[in-house]
Amino acid sequence: MTDILNINLQNSYSELQKKYDFLTEEIQFLRNSDRTDDLTPRERFRLKKQIEESEAEREQIKQQLQKLETTSTFIGEDLYRTLLRLGYRSQVRLFRKLIETESVAAFLIHGFPDYGQRWLLNRLVVQYVPYFLQDKIIKVNVSRKIRRNDTSALWRDVAGRVGLKGKQYTPSEIAEKVYQCLQTQNILLVFHEVETMPENTLSELIDGFWLPLVSKIQQLSQTQEQTSPASKCKLLMFLIDYEGCVGSWQVPFTEQLNSNTTSKILFKPPIITEFSDNDLMDWIETEYDKLPPVLTTQVDNTVQAILTDSENGVPELVLEKICTDCGCDWYEESEKWLKL
Repeated sequence: MTDILNINLQNSYSELQKKYDFLTEEIQFLRNSDRTDDLTPRERFRLKKQIEESEAEREQIKQQLQKLETTSTFIGEDLYRTLLRLGYRSQVRLFRKLIETESVAAFLIHGFPDYGQRWLLNRLVVQYVPYFLQDKIIKVNVSRKIRRNDTSALWRDVAGRVGLKGKQYTPSEIAEKVYQCLQTQNILLVFHEVETMPENTLSELIDGFWLPLVSKIQQLSQTQEQTSPASKCKLLMFLIDYEGCVGSWQVPFTEQLNSNTTSKILFKPPIITEFSDNDLMDWIETEYDKLPPVLTTQVDNTVQAILTDSENGVPELVLEKICTDCGCDWYEESEKWLKL
């Protein structure tokens, strides 16, 4: 995609450069003509106006060329790194504190459709626990494994991903296997589309799998003589809700990290909301030197245009709009950016 984008930018730049060169030549010719003595005052006035118009058009093309020069260097990874600092303040703040104090934690990411749940998941991991991308990742798309109220396919899938095959395993048996894996490596559990679970299935996931697993880890870490690496490895679980409904279910969520909180509890940050004009303004001001002129020229108008084209700040639509303005295709680039 980047190669194609560079080619398109080069073609646009080449066309504009030709127009710029043509206008430069035309302006020089008109100025030479203005030096002749056989022009009437009316002809000389018209010639002066023509020179001014050509110079104004050339200046516009010059500005477009400068924007293309900047944009051509602001694609792919550069844009990705700046977007990682846009919005989601409440969710990022809680997760950052959590990861600093807890080696074992579960975290709900929830919001309405197109609110960037998967983007936020990847952002949190990339920015705050990047080593997980080289460790054991167990990623499950729940909607493909839940058939009516039959959860056997879900547990069979999780079991297979931790090396248990040949029969139907219980959640507690799978938890034991995860615990064994944790002795030698960090483990990241990701359950996408948990909103498609029956509520009692999520309770089973928490009560029958997560809580026994965490209790075993905590008991081990509390044993003074224990020297196993298991107590040093990290275990994170993300539950991703794309409809914004799971937060109201009867699950033992906690919304704040405090001294009384234990790792058994599932952390629930605020539900994802729209990006505000302040979010966008702060982001542009913070990243000003790294952003192309298309975003930093007339910032108030830029922010309003982004909000207008994103249904008033729907996060994924904002990301798509910014990518488009910078000459990137959000859908193609996000396939490379989103690993989880």
